[in-house]
Amino acid sequence: MEDFLAQAKQVQWFPGHMAKTLRQLKELMPKVDIVIEITDARIPESSRNPELPSLIGNKPHIILLNKSDLADPEINKKWIDYYKKQGINAVLTDCKSGGGLKQFMTVLRSVSAPIKERNAQKGMPGKTITVLVAGIPNTGKSSFINRMAGKAKAKVEDRAGVTRQNQRYTIDKGIDMIDTPGLLWPKFEDPAVGDKLAFTGGIKDTILDIETLAARLLTVLAEICPEKLTARYKLEDTSGHSGFELLEMLGRKRGMLLSGKEVDTERAANTLLDEFRGGKLGRISLEVPTDSMEDENDKP
Repeated sequence: MEDFLAQAKQVQWFPGHMAKTLRQLKELMPKVDIVIEITDARIPESSRNPELPSLIGNKPHIILLNKSDLADPEINKKWIDYYKKQGINAVLTDCKSGGGLKQFMTVLRSVSAPIKERNAQKGMPGKTITVLVAGIPNTGKSSFINRMAGKAKAKVEDRAGVTRQNQRYTIDKGIDMIDTPGLLWPKFEDPAVGDKLAFTGGIKDTILDIETLAARLLTVLAEICPEKLTARYKLEDTSGHSGFELLEMLGRKRGMLLSGKEVDTERAANTLLDEFRGGKLGRISLEVPTDSMEDENDKP
């Protein structure tokens, strides 16, 4: 099956506004005290921009595993344990409902306390702490900002690339928060990362072949959670079938037929992606922390 990145070779999927965002982040970072990185709990590592750690440096760092309500709860716990072992503050959140944000504020106040103390020692007891919110597109940054600001100030849509300008909000006494546009990176070294970002909506569907993408997702789901596929789409068996075969089976079961009883695979593909992203297949995680990941992080 053709790699989806090969499909997009002639497409500018790292548009100019993302390059501009990267430059802005580099300019902003010296003025930032704490960085909040919002990721997708279904793909915690694939939804982390690999260029961000070098920009953050030694600044305090909090990871929000957002959309945790769509991810497997047991695997969510494993990710929290994984980041704890790495010395990283991580919080499970569902920013649309506000789930986990009280815990986030507790963590934020704890992380900001030493900064306030240092500022006081330097004769600046009232200096505002600046928190920067970063992450790739469609991880829920705007929903997070709306909740934290207390008003629907940031534009929220279930598609990639909505926020385009830095916006500043006061979220707590002495703490300001800067929202930034979603930022991808120029090149995916691992095609599987690109797949996962496309499955969850981090890359715009308009640059991909939607049927190929859906077929690839079906192949993954048939491997990690076949029972959820069979339950949702009333499929008798998923084993031994290609992704495209499963897509046709899904479309036929849903009555998505064109003239001549040919399956409308484009409609079936859009349905699958919408339902997966909306959690209608159940709580599914596409990544699980492994011992090899911990060993890699332990290397000097």
